[in-house]
This record gives sequence, structure tokens and C-alpha cells, in this order.
Amino acid sequence: MTTQRVNPPELSPPTGFSHAVVATGGRIVFLAGQTALDVDGKVVGETLPQQFAQALANLLAALTAAGGKASDLARVTVYVTDVAAYRAHAAELGRIWRESAGREYPAMAVVGIVRLWDEQALVELDGFAVLDQ
Repeated sequence: MTTQRVNPPELSPPTGFSHAVVATGGRIVFLAGQTALDVDGKVVGETLPQQFAQALANLLAALTAAGGKASDLARVTVYVTDVAAYRAHAAELGRIWRESAGREYPAMAVVGIVRLWDEQALVELDGFAVLDQ
């Protein structure tokens, strides 16, 4: 599988995401939304960064179990209950992303929502990846 990150000069420079990702060859893995649930099904972490780290770890665990790695991610959507808090913690969330998933960013979107399935959850991540055959 090959991926090409596309960031056209006529768009604002991306920070922590790619404007487009072209993936060729391989299998597509659709990743269900992951929140900060631990193995017992309880939301862990009280802050957005703590929950983001757990949700990302869960997303990457599902991807790894499907045979993929972080650099295979083509698209990730981040759902947050407080966009202002996400913006305020953007630098820390970016550091968490880089430490867990590296610097090959997928196409991403952040969407503000009223609430998630688990009322204590502050963030959820879903996406898809393209793996080698």
C-alpha cells in the first residue's frame, strides 16, 4: 500500500492533519468510534488530554489487531463535547498524537457534539486505514 499526503499550496498550511490522503492498493479497515473506555468498559481520565490519549490508544489497538499501524490511517474524525477545550489543549493533544501515532497525519476533522454515548466521555475518535494486501 502506498499513501500520499496532499497539501496544496492554495490551502492554509495544515497543522496536525493532511488536507487529503491518497491511498492505493491494500485492504480498507473501518475503525469504530473509540472513547476513553478501559478494558472493563469504564471511562478513564477526567481531562480532555487524558481521555484523548486513551481514545487514541484504543483506536490504535483496534487498528493493530486488524494488522495495521498508525501510518496506515487515511482518515480520522474527532468528536468533542467542547470545541473550545479542544482548541485550548491543541498543543498537548498534538504532542499525544505524535508520541502515539507519529507525524504522518491522516485527513482529519474535529466535530463539536452535544454529548457522547457515555455521559462522562469528552472525546471519541473513529476513522479508516488502508493496509497492504
